[in-house]
Amino acid sequence: MTTTTSDPTRTDGPEPGRGHGPAAARERRWEALQRVNKSTLLMLVVTLVVIVVFSVATPTFLTGTNLRNVAVQVAPAAIVAVAMTFVITAGMIDLSVGSTLALVSVIGAVLLRAGLESVLVMVICLAVGALCGLVNGWFSSYQGIPSFIVTLATMSIVRGVALLITKGYSIAIGSGLIFAQVGQGRLFGLGYPAWLALIIVGVGIVGLQRMRFGQYITGIGSNEESVRRAGVDTRFVKMTALVLSGTAAGAAGIITAARLGSGDANSGVDFAMTVITAVVIGGTNLLGGKGSVIGTAIGAILTGVITNGLTLLGLSPYIVPIVTGSLLIIVIWINLRGGSFTDLVRKVVTR
Repeated sequence: MTTTTSDPTRTDGPEPGRGHGPAAARERRWEALQRVNKSTLLMLVVTLVVIVVFSVATPTFLTGTNLRNVAVQVAPAAIVAVAMTFVITAGMIDLSVGSTLALVSVIGAVLLRAGLESVLVMVICLAVGALCGLVNGWFSSYQGIPSFIVTLATMSIVRGVALLITKGYSIAIGSGLIFAQVGQGRLFGLGYPAWLALIIVGVGIVGLQRMRFGQYITGIGSNEESVRRAGVDTRFVKMTALVLSGTAAGAAGIITAARLGSGDANSGVDFAMTVITAVVIGGTNLLGGKGSVIGTAIGAILTGVITNGLTLLGLSPYIVPIVTGSLLIIVIWINLRGGSFTDLVRKVVTR
């Protein structure tokens, strides 16, 4: 006769005080939302404090014109930062986004000068960005080369190709083209890039939190082997994340070229630093396994506000990368010690 031994740690029924059904599900979702909102709210408070400081320091900061400019300036970094959130959450990194932005802006300008239609040029530009991401993803995911090494190499290669095409000169884009309107047009007083960034952030939130792909990304960053044993092609998922990053960088290249009116191989030099800083400040763990698109969006706004505020104060533009780099190293240091930037803010605020 077989004796069945019950596991005292196992609970077959519902958790005490909880039930099944729509009401219990709503309660669990609300509690999860509250947990997310704590860190997100803290970052929002920090951003608002910085805005208040700059608005007091310079009267032109809080004007409608300047805030609209900030929204447009932040848009390229925010778009790429959303995609980078997926990449970093999966335990990877993409250092080549700035070079991809530059190459795409150059190719767009060259094709427009050759007489191609704006819509076709934009499609080609996005395809070029996706191709850069595909190369990164293939070498990293399928050939086993760390993404840091792969994207560090492609960062140099892609930038070199852009410089080779232009010989170091910028290529002007006609202001009357549809292509140019992508960066300069407005809807309800707000620039098209800002609207596009809002849409991308919304899609990113749904993708990371609600879709299976986002669950795979988070799982891979936490324990890739477990996800692989569950039957998921983790290599394809990781490659897809890098393709998304490259495509987003392509979109940022289109916006940058359209807004500035030229394709420049020297654009986006510090872009990767800005994007990665926005992502990790927003609560995404640089070691993978945890990501927040909402936090990333707030991080992008914070970095953009700091850049704009320092510029309005008349400080040297060389201070901006110093501030950005300092923020990044502080956040990485906190992450390696098992905390997060929002934990540090919470301790300071509640002291």
